[in-house]
This record gives sequence, C-alpha cells and structure tokens, in this order.
Amino acid sequence: MSPIGLAVIGAGYWGPNLVRTARATPEFRLRWLCDLDLERARRSLDPYTSVRATASYEQVLADPEVAAVAIATPAATHFDLVRAALEAGKHALVEKPLTATVAEGEKLAGLARRSGLTLMCDHTYCYTPAVRRIRDLVQSGEIGNVQFVDSVRVNLGLVQPDVDVLWDLAPHDLSILDFVLPAEVTPVAVAAHTADPVGTGHACLAYLTVWLSTGVLAHMNVNWLSPTKIRTTVIGGTRRTIVWDDLNPSARLMIHDRGVDLLPAGSLAPDERRQALISYRTGDISVPALPEKEPLMSVMAEFAGSITEGRPPLTDVGAGLRVLALLHAASRSAEQGGVRIPLQMEASR
Repeated sequence: MSPIGLAVIGAGYWGPNLVRTARATPEFRLRWLCDLDLERARRSLDPYTSVRATASYEQVLADPEVAAVAIATPAATHFDLVRAALEAGKHALVEKPLTATVAEGEKLAGLARRSGLTLMCDHTYCYTPAVRRIRDLVQSGEIGNVQFVDSVRVNLGLVQPDVDVLWDLAPHDLSILDFVLPAEVTPVAVAAHTADPVGTGHACLAYLTVWLSTGVLAHMNVNWLSPTKIRTTVIGGTRRTIVWDDLNPSARLMIHDRGVDLLPAGSLAPDERRQALISYRTGDISVPALPEKEPLMSVMAEFAGSITEGRPPLTDVGAGLRVLALLHAASRSAEQGGVRIPLQMEASR
C-alpha cells in the first residue's frame, strides 16, 4: 500500500515531535505542517524538506492527498479542528484532552462513528513498554486483584496559560489507569483538592482520588511547583505489587512478591473469630527487561494500523471520553471544596 498522506496541525511544544515521528514512520507520508504562525511552522522544518508549511487549515483539508491529520493545538481548539477534519473525510489523531467538554467529545465520537473514520487520542504513556507490561500483569491476574493505586507526577513547571495542573498532568495518569485496568473495573466517583499557592490564577498542585467499582481507591498527586521531578506509580495486588519509576532507567519496572495476607474467618477456631489473622509476605523482587522504543513511534504505528486495518485504536475516542469525564468531575469536586462526585461512565471500554 502507498503511504498515508498526513498533516500535522500545530507547531508549538508537541507538534515538532509529531513531525519527527511521522517522518520516521514508513506508513505515513508527511505532506503539511500547519500553524497560525507560519514562520514558526517553517522554522520547525528543515530547509530541504518536501513537507510544506501553511497557516491555512482549509488548504490542508482541501488536499486530496491528505487522508489523516495529527492535531497538537490547545484543547479549546480541538472540537472545531477535529470536526472539520472528520467532515472532510480525514482520520484524526488528537492530543489530550480530547476536547474541552464532555458534550463536545460525545459529538465528535458520534461523527467519527457515523463516518467510519478513525478518531484516536494520543495518550502517549499508554504506549510506553513499561505501561504495556503493567497492563499485561494486571489484566492477566498475575498480581492478583488490584488493592490500591498510588501515583505521583510532580516537577518544577511548566505553568500553562490556558489550563490548570489537573488538566495538564492528570490526563496522563487517568489515561494509564483506564488503559491498565480490566474492562469490568470502572471508576464510580472522584474527589479533588487543588491549590494555587503562588497566585498564578490556575491550580498548581492537586490531589485526586478515584473510587473504583471494586471498592479500590486510586490516588494521584500532580504538581507544577516541586523542585524535584518524580514520576512513580505503585499498583498493589493481592499477590504482587508493581512499582513503576519512569525516571529510573536501570529499574524502570519492579515487581515485588510481598504484601499482606488475611486468613479467612472460616478457617479460624470459634474462639479466634473476633481476631483477624494477618500475615506479611516478603518475597523476591524482579526487574523485567523492557524494550527500548520511543512511545510516540508506537502511537504513530497504532494510528496507521487503525486506519489501514479498519479497527479501533488502543486509545480510541472512548478512552478519551472516559478521561474527559473524570477530569470534569475532578474540576467540579475542586470547585466545591473536594466533595465526592459520582460518575456515570457511558463510554464503553
């Protein structure tokens, strides 16, 4: 098959990464880089490239050689840009979050479904070798039933001008949670506490709690103000515990054979039933070998595969809608002082 004609929309922070990986993906032929700042788009391309720069999105969509677009623009622009692409018969890959509102996301999901086009969310972390392995460990039952999830994503900056820290950083951890959990385990409620101690006008740190349908708590800490950069996730199971440290290349993923065992009450003598017997299990720690592959290259390959094979991508519009619903519930909770907000997750997994 001939390569799929692709245009990248947005030459800001993330757009050049999409340009680089698209050009390294054999299934795509990058034809356009579009940005309202034409000079910025030109500066993002080398002078001898055949990729054309433009400030006109209409020009891109009018090109019959363009079959797909990859959108890396502010979230507030996603709805109009994706809708125009789908209406023009183009497949679309869009950065997180999917849209600014759940209603907009649902409209795009319906449009993509009716048109038979791929609408994929670039939840990049879901394509890292570590997260793919975590998904296998959780969904195969190797770690047993999930008992808790705890993640920390903190660093110094970048304070965003258009969104708060919840909308900037939490989509990473929420998309990972959505990706690795078994299909039957779903979020049922959210609570969030936020603060803006330096007066930026946006929340700069947040603590987010997600209640799952199994009674398990998932806790997330996101922060723009930490002088140290930390990216860790701990997933505790009834059999094993996963520790993912994304900044530790020598032991990025560790599996601990340790935990707490509770002897069933039925096995206790009648005079012991009032006291639960807890035993602490301490075993080996394994560090699985992970392939070294840039996740954004896997994103591009998945986008191309979804288009050519006519199948939903791993991070489809349903995943984007579920993350969007969690973000909106978290924002509502923060505005109301951290109250628990029930969820109605209608996007199928």
